[in-house]
Amino acid sequence: MNASPPSRKCYPSDLSDEQWEQIRALIPVPPQHGPQHNLYGAPNLYSRREVINAIRYILRTGCPWRYLPHDFPPWDLVYSYFQTWTRNGTWERVHDVLRRRVRKQAGKRARATAGSLDSQSVPSTATGGGHGYDAGKSAP
Repeated sequence: MNASPPSRKCYPSDLSDEQWEQIRALIPVPPQHGPQHNLYGAPNLYSRREVINAIRYILRTGCPWRYLPHDFPPWDLVYSYFQTWTRNGTWERVHDVLRRRVRKQAGKRARATAGSLDSQSVPSTATGGGHGYDAGKSAP
């Protein structure tokens, strides 16, 4: 079940209760005088979960930040958190934790022990350089 504030209906991109519980401890609490606090240090009304829901909405729909629906926290606050969490590694930590959980659920080791790289499958000549292929030239 998706729980959203009583002031708005849920969007399909909102976190479920289970999803939120899985990442809640990984999302930093805003600092005492961070963007979520007014000039007097009193906290504003926006939860970390609502900020995450707004970011997920942006990522899912592809809409510009300024077009974020008005029932989410203000777009500039959401953008500020997105940038902060990108710079301080929050997204990377969330990704790493979730990846390890998925691997364990699949019966694999938490961390991959081998990797695989694939190179481009294009024939090359000993002298190098670009050589194109035109299928139209090979037609009888």
